[in-house]
Amino acid sequence: MQKNILIIGGKGLVGKTIYRILKSRNPDADLFVGSRKATVENNELTIDVNQPDTFQSILDKKIDVIVLSVNDNEDNVLHFAVKHHLDYIDITKPTPALMKAYHSLVGHDINSRIVFASGWMGGIIAGLIKANVNSMTDIGKVDVAVYYSVKDLAGESSAHFMAENVAKPFVRYQNNEPVLIKHFLDTDYFNFGFGIGRRQVYNFDVPDLYILNKVEKISDVSVKMTYNSKFITWLLGTMQQFGIFNKLSLNTRKKVFGSSGNGDLAVFEITVANTDGKFKKISVLSEKGQAELTALSTVIHIESLCKNVFNNRVYFAHELHKKQDLQQQLMEYKTINVKIY
Repeated sequence: MQKNILIIGGKGLVGKTIYRILKSRNPDADLFVGSRKATVENNELTIDVNQPDTFQSILDKKIDVIVLSVNDNEDNVLHFAVKHHLDYIDITKPTPALMKAYHSLVGHDINSRIVFASGWMGGIIAGLIKANVNSMTDIGKVDVAVYYSVKDLAGESSAHFMAENVAKPFVRYQNNEPVLIKHFLDTDYFNFGFGIGRRQVYNFDVPDLYILNKVEKISDVSVKMTYNSKFITWLLGTMQQFGIFNKLSLNTRKKVFGSSGNGDLAVFEITVANTDGKFKKISVLSEKGQAELTALSTVIHIESLCKNVFNNRVYFAHELHKKQDLQQQLMEYKTINVKIY
């Protein structure tokens, strides 16, 4: 794969993991790391997403693909890529930022491939669903359940998103209508596989809600999550129920969600209900946690973008893969377990 690939945020947790996996699978690729920190190695570029005047090195190094793994609230890198006809993959955006970026491109002349891979675990949920149904039009409902360990490695961006948005309403979709909800409310129970068992789950906002409804036209979509600690799951639900998050400062909320362990497993399960009443469940376990699965998913997207022919336009990550390819590559990775029921 003879491409010059730049990972902006490449010194962060997910960025470093993307670099490691991508290099191990594609030793001939020329990889560059973009960071606000001063450069040390020859393949490091000093790039600050908030300072577009630092982007000149992207052109100087003849970068073919930009991978964004750090928050860019103003979408400076996205619009730089569009202006200079560079391929771009973004794995960072929570739902509000994804919608803002996506709609900002309406009416633009796109002369490269712009890919939004935002979503839980690198935007692979829609791809896994596509691999296991005859047609996306046959689907009536999708429910996603997420199991997250407080002992898992976590980057700053997810903690900051939760701190900024935990008290704000977001939407799930029912009969193609948005339903306003909040994180950690509407208790339900879900039986997780992989020996986890029955757990309380609460509302959780991920871009897959928007992608599955607005892009794939699935009328009913919901996502709920639980922590490995039943006490923490209960505590966050109680805090939301009594409006405590509304009373906490942003910095305090960042401390609530900012803990990171040394690594642990991550699980999510997708339940797909066809319009004829038949169900299918897709279960995914990452032994090394969320960051590893997010990074691996990103690498698979990069490889597909670089090795296949795609027209110039905006894509969501699952649109880069043929029906079974994404799932097959995940199943071949030694620390990922995918089960289909």
